[in-house]
Amino acid sequence: MISGRGRLAVCAAAASVMAACSMLPLTDSSAWLLQAALLVTLQSSVGALARRVPLARPLTILAQAAASLLLLTLMFARQQAYVGILPGPGVFRHFGALLTAGVQDVSQFAIPAPVTSGIRLLLVGGVLLIALAVDALAVTYGSAAPAGLPLLALYSIAAGLAGGGSRWLWFVIAAAGYLLLLLAEGRDRLSRWGRVFGGPGGVSPSGYAGGTAAFSGGGASALAPVRTGRRIGAMALGIALIAPAALPSLSGGLLAATGAGNGSGRGGSILAVNPLVALTDNLNQPDNREVLTYRTTAANNSDLYLRIVSLDEFNGEQWQSSKRSLTALPSQLPTAQGLTAAVKTEQVNTSVVAARDYGQLWLPLPYPATRVDLSGGRWRYEPIGRTVIGDRGQTTSGAVYQVSSLQVEPTAAQLAAAPAASANLVREYTQVPDSLPDVVATTAQNVTKNATNDYEKAVALQRWFTNGQFSYSTSVSSGTGVDAIAKFLKNKEGFCVHFAFTMAAMARTLGIPARVAVGFTPGTAQANGTYTVGLKDAHAWPELYFEGIGWTRFEPTPTRGSQPEYTQETSSSSTDPATPDTPARNDTAAPSASASASSTCTAKQAQQGDCDPLTPSSSGGAGGGRLWSAVGGLPGVLLLLLGGALVVFLPLLPMLWRQRIRARRLRHSDVLAAWQELVDTAWDYGILPDESETPRRAVARLIRAGGLDDTSSAAAGRIASAVEQTLYAPEPRHPASGLASDVHRIRLGLHDAADRVTRFRATLAPRSAVRLAWAFSLRRAAITASWAAGIRRAGSVLRRRPA
Repeated sequence: MISGRGRLAVCAAAASVMAACSMLPLTDSSAWLLQAALLVTLQSSVGALARRVPLARPLTILAQAAASLLLLTLMFARQQAYVGILPGPGVFRHFGALLTAGVQDVSQFAIPAPVTSGIRLLLVGGVLLIALAVDALAVTYGSAAPAGLPLLALYSIAAGLAGGGSRWLWFVIAAAGYLLLLLAEGRDRLSRWGRVFGGPGGVSPSGYAGGTAAFSGGGASALAPVRTGRRIGAMALGIALIAPAALPSLSGGLLAATGAGNGSGRGGSILAVNPLVALTDNLNQPDNREVLTYRTTAANNSDLYLRIVSLDEFNGEQWQSSKRSLTALPSQLPTAQGLTAAVKTEQVNTSVVAARDYGQLWLPLPYPATRVDLSGGRWRYEPIGRTVIGDRGQTTSGAVYQVSSLQVEPTAAQLAAAPAASANLVREYTQVPDSLPDVVATTAQNVTKNATNDYEKAVALQRWFTNGQFSYSTSVSSGTGVDAIAKFLKNKEGFCVHFAFTMAAMARTLGIPARVAVGFTPGTAQANGTYTVGLKDAHAWPELYFEGIGWTRFEPTPTRGSQPEYTQETSSSSTDPATPDTPARNDTAAPSASASASSTCTAKQAQQGDCDPLTPSSSGGAGGGRLWSAVGGLPGVLLLLLGGALVVFLPLLPMLWRQRIRARRLRHSDVLAAWQELVDTAWDYGILPDESETPRRAVARLIRAGGLDDTSSAAAGRIASAVEQTLYAPEPRHPASGLASDVHRIRLGLHDAADRVTRFRATLAPRSAVRLAWAFSLRRAAITASWAAGIRRAGSVLRRRPA
């Protein structure tokens, strides 16, 4: 039969594995969880054996850690190990290489990611480490409540990487594991006391018959508190699940770091992209760092937007790029989709130089580009989105390239007369999720009720956004989900992504094919005839499709970019006076992305959710993405958080230790414990202890040096009398009651009489906390002596062994 401590160990292992289930949506295979569960079981078994020996608690944890290392070596580095299991230098070098590759894979692959060897080591090793912490806290040290912290850390990592949060099912599983652990601990504690809550005639912990009646009231079962704990746990879990449903709904939205896509990122396809990961992080950066400079033959560059990528799928939570096939970069790019010779175009040549510290995967290009000449590098081409993407670590850092593009100049009449697009194109680019609120379509119909064709509807939508009802603000919480769009329509406040995604969604409800482009506005002219583009020029805008013209830019964002001329021709009132053709620049509110693109991403993985096309990946400059890259991604952030926690916690350690010791000493009416607490309290307030003094003389000195009032002095006298009775009386009387209250009263008296500096030191840096260092020194000396004695005994045995 499993003992109470054994049940607790089983529940600790189960809780760790259940919390690890929250990471299942991050990968395309669940086999790693079975491996992790097996290793956690073996690790827990080693701990159970060590506690049965019994070993000291630190040695128990050390034994489990050593066993875990052997198991990981057996699973991941058999060829580098001695006899297939004993780790050596080669094993640690192999682990380092796998961890580096795993971190690299995490930055490249979209969710769900393939379980590469590196990712598998991160997952299995991470779960094993969390399980060791949980087992140590809950079982070895017998405190299950703090064990929730590593479980929460495991769930939080999964929820954070999964973007808008993990699904409710994984939260339920993780929370149920923690509640199971707490219930097991409670049952284990009760089992140590016997049938404390038994019925009449039971035996109390003190051994007196009938003592349990006072506790149970005569009929309670021993399992009553366990059942009560289950009910409380179920109620808490239910409230945690139901309460969010009653609160206003919030979507993960535009800037949720959800890795889109449903494949492994291998093969000949680009998976879905969320290029706007944490876009708002750079919106309020103080400096507009230069990322590109260019020179162009265009007479007017107001329409020379540098396009990076297009987002054409809207799943209700985010906009993302469709999966597309990649090809080699052709010498001459094909004709833009839908563009015919009937539309006036002008050939434009542009020379672009990217900054050395601007290292992302997508090549900024005017649309539609017809030819791209790059001086070397590995680049691939995606025909539908017309994007050029770096392959096998190729980035834009320091890139110098020439672009030939067309400046398309349709007339309002051509756009108004555009025939219907093909059924397949309309079906693909007018899809909206079923969860899209009705207000989006209703508003679109009301705004365009006087329009007679798609072009007039598009211009009416653009005019509605720029007529002064909406305000541009970078402080608005971002999002592209259906809730964020509905909120934007209600509050009429947001930045470019809100305007672009909302107009595209409204156009789709009207049957107009629409998508969103991400890139840069034309930048700022320089005295030498060049143009400079900074991070604050990053932008998002809608593109609507018109047969015969192709994908056509619109500009619904007020004070950003410029509205195209073909949107000004319907009538003299088409443009609101407050929104001229080329609005004044607003450099303090220009968006840019923050998540860095990994320089090791391949072209086939380039449009994964973690690769952001807007923010450079190299070091230097400000911004959330640059910080993420500078600290080394998720492991670096976790190390920074751990370092920050240590910086905060270590100075508070003396105070926390002192509070714990005080509570433990005063929990029971023990005279000597109360006296020790009184001595240490006086020490904290600058009255040094003197063990040569009698209790009466020590109290007299305390009253005099501490300036105690009459009430506190009387309390000190009572404690001194109780100590004398305990130490010196032939037959000590029963300890006086209220010793804990007397100690608290004396402490308040010392606090009131002390100056501000003494009070501060007594609270945050108590002098008596030096006992912690003394205890550590004594423990270390005892361990050293124990090890030395063990070595001597082993030497004696070896010397006595016959040759």
